[in-house]
Amino acid sequence: MGFIIIDKIKNNNKKIMIFTEGTILKPKHNNFFSRISMTKYIPIKNAIETLKKWQEEGFEVIYLTSLKTKGAMRMAQRLDELGFTGSMVGYRQKMQDYATLIKEELPDILIEDNAKSVGGHMCYDELTDDVKKQIKHIVVEEFEGIDDVKLYEDRSITFKNEETKIEDKKEEKVAKTKKKKKNKNKK
Repeated sequence: MGFIIIDKIKNNNKKIMIFTEGTILKPKHNNFFSRISMTKYIPIKNAIETLKKWQEEGFEVIYLTSLKTKGAMRMAQRLDELGFTGSMVGYRQKMQDYATLIKEELPDILIEDNAKSVGGHMCYDELTDDVKKQIKHIVVEEFEGIDDVKLYEDRSITFKNEETKIEDKKEEKVAKTKKKKKNKNKK
């Protein structure tokens, strides 16, 4: 399994596994070269402070990256350079899926973005139903960060849920469509 230890202290009993690219990091510039170079990635909003606060509240933070071996090493370095703290960085090795990594550490909470730029496939989708029942899953909007996520000791969570935003947009869109149809019918 692919894990890079970044802090040997693992004294917390609650684990958060959080995806790096798109969830807590974004390219500095929105172009191809920024997306492929880890040195061009920057924290999204207050991600560093938010994660440090969760650690102070007793959560162990485990990062998960889409990069493989050497890229994962660069990701661990980049996280350290930027001031992120946590226990390890998980990455897929040859022929390995995200589900294997997630099952090995079995976090209490898995936080990832909706992966819109890569077709919407999320790590959680790879998990079996029995593993999904053991993990709270939080989805944030890609490149919008985790600032709105609030975690509590009892593993309860409050946040501005992306699904609510989507539902609101759908309701608005439906309402606008109905108005247009009414206006057409009047003519």
